[in-house]
Amino acid sequence: MRQLNDSQLRRLEEHKYSCMSVSLMDPLMQKWWCWLVEQCPLTLAPNLITITGLAINIFTSLILVYYSPDAKQEVPRWACFLCAFGLFVYQSLDAIDGKQARRTGTSSPLGELFDHGCDSLSTVFVSLGVSCSVRLGALPYWMFFQCMMAVTLFYCAHWQTYVSGTLRFGYIDVTEAQFGVMAIHLVSVILGPEFWAMKLPYFDVSIQNVIVYSILVYQILLGYSYLHTIPFNGAGKNGSTVAGTSVLSPVVPLSLILVPAVLIAWKSPTSLFLQEPTIYLLTFGCVAARVTNRLVVAHMTKSEMAYSDASLLGPAALFLNQYFNCPISEKYLLYCVCAYVIYDLVKYCRQVCLEICEHLNIMMFTIVPKYPQTKATSSMEKNGSSSKYMTRSKSKVKNN
Repeated sequence: MRQLNDSQLRRLEEHKYSCMSVSLMDPLMQKWWCWLVEQCPLTLAPNLITITGLAINIFTSLILVYYSPDAKQEVPRWACFLCAFGLFVYQSLDAIDGKQARRTGTSSPLGELFDHGCDSLSTVFVSLGVSCSVRLGALPYWMFFQCMMAVTLFYCAHWQTYVSGTLRFGYIDVTEAQFGVMAIHLVSVILGPEFWAMKLPYFDVSIQNVIVYSILVYQILLGYSYLHTIPFNGAGKNGSTVAGTSVLSPVVPLSLILVPAVLIAWKSPTSLFLQEPTIYLLTFGCVAARVTNRLVVAHMTKSEMAYSDASLLGPAALFLNQYFNCPISEKYLLYCVCAYVIYDLVKYCRQVCLEICEHLNIMMFTIVPKYPQTKATSSMEKNGSSSKYMTRSKSKVKNN
């Protein structure tokens, strides 16, 4: 089943990437990123750079989840270091893929979509990794709030892009947040994960709580900037989105993720979230990533975003199981739903990318080399074309 119709694909050809950034750290990192991209061979495809960084980031984050599946146990210091290093590698490769595309003359809408799709999935694993590093499972509901806020704010960033047509980065945004997460991992390396459970002198507050409150302030400020932009910066007719739809329409798919996530955790008779916090958050994080990708596609193709989504069948199954007094084990069903939503996310992204590649006649992970034309190759092409012409002529005479 096709994900993009002909009208969407035609509008995708007309899409132009628009970005506005006032990030404090991006200018400081530009020298590193520019040097790094120069070390890449011209035959290296930009999308291959992006997905390599994502794979490293996911792998290093899963090491922490393996050692602390409920984010309560102490994790090895080397695992925290690997997670910080994996995030730095992802940040660097994610920053140079666009430079490599321009350098090789392979810029296309596929690259932008591929980049945002990887970012949506990385957000989920970065949130889980930092929760394990600071043992945030000891404060499970704060862990739930922080992880769901991370995917929500990422969705809102692309919501305001869908409204205004421009992706905006503030003074303290993605790059700064990533360095903050790396700093947290490195503190766990130097002082040990037990450091986060210590209480501040003269205050009955743990360092875990200080981190939580600091992230909360950052999230509130970032959320306020989105709320200030979305209702008033519509780029379409009469202040609508780029697709001509209501600026508030994307709130429906977001609500279909957040409301079930809260209700299922709250109403679970077996305390499902408290038993399997990382799997629970991974499940709803992947659903959020799937819906966010559809929002990115809607923006790039200037089309209306559908409210229904196949990935929402997973949360619906968990909700209905509770409604009928859990005839299926909640834990078993959660694992099945997690596998389903991951499969559905990968399947959707693969299908969309293949349709775009076919329409634009490009390759996803390879660059077709462009050899300089010499006199010998020119002569061979000329002789080849002449022989083909003679062959066609002989065939025509024979047929006549």
